[in-house]
Amino acid sequence: MTIKQFEIFTATAPLQKPIADATHTLSEISFVVLRLHTQSGHTGEAYLLSFQYSSQAIIGALKDQGPLLIGEEVCATVKVFMKLNHANEYFGHEGINRWAQAAYNMAMWDAWCKILKQPIWKVLGHSAQKIPAYGSGGWISYTEAELLDEVKGYAARGFGAVKIKVGKPDWREDLERLQLVREAVGPHINIMMDANQGMNVPNALALARAARNIGIQWFEEPIDHTDYEGYSILRHQAGISLAMGEREYSTVPLRELLKRNALDIWQPDILRLGGVEAWRNSAALAAAYNVPVLPHYYKDYDVPLLSTIANGAGVESFDWIDPLIDHPIQFHNGFALPHNRPGWGFTFKDEHLTAIA
Repeated sequence: MTIKQFEIFTATAPLQKPIADATHTLSEISFVVLRLHTQSGHTGEAYLLSFQYSSQAIIGALKDQGPLLIGEEVCATVKVFMKLNHANEYFGHEGINRWAQAAYNMAMWDAWCKILKQPIWKVLGHSAQKIPAYGSGGWISYTEAELLDEVKGYAARGFGAVKIKVGKPDWREDLERLQLVREAVGPHINIMMDANQGMNVPNALALARAARNIGIQWFEEPIDHTDYEGYSILRHQAGISLAMGEREYSTVPLRELLKRNALDIWQPDILRLGGVEAWRNSAALAAAYNVPVLPHYYKDYDVPLLSTIANGAGVESFDWIDPLIDHPIQFHNGFALPHNRPGWGFTFKDEHLTAIA
């Protein structure tokens, strides 16, 4: 069960042209893939979404931390997390180091569950197997035709909800696009909106109030994620549910928002938080306040983990890695099913990987 070697790869998904939200333009859809090999011949794998950002920095962090795992048992996930915490303290626990720490944690879980010959959700104990899913995208850079084509495509595939980006310089343009989406998908599909922290409180409040008649289910990251008082204002005045969490590296922001009654939906990002235990710890804190969990991006990890908690609300779906892996998550009538294969249940196809020396 001991770790003897680690490997790092990169992979890229097709992107016809750049896409943008309110704060970033994305020129590529790229990933960093980590593999751990044990003395017994088992392999554990994890990946992270990197886009075009700081590829050498995250690879450097993975290379720095990897040697600290050699000789450790793959089941010692908490021990290794604490060991890496100690090693990372000088340069900080948030940011690049935490991403690398999470990747190793998740690869260890993958290898351990493969040794046990069980999917991770069965090892952790499960509460449900069918997870509601929503189709994500709706980029600000889309033309109206591209936007409507995407949301109608999600509806045709059976998704019961779609999320689109907002945060245009004039919020009234966002409102017009939301109205077009509502007309395109009809009254029975839920619509959510995501500003990616790109708005201020007055404009977010104006858009939220104006969008209520359209039937918007929730508003994600309307303002800067550190503006807890701003979230409190919006939560109590906008008349619409608020969601956030994807930028957080600990449960401290969740605690601060819960104290202010300023949050309706918690959206943990498993790579930023630090892996499986950290993700579940945040879900437990949210549960203590009856706040549902609807994680950010990583459906291939989130579907199994949502199956292990009682306050899971759903999963976000992008198709980006599906052509690159052997067993993508399957959706049926708007719901996702966790794999029955050991570990996380999927691996990247070797032909899509480029090894890092």
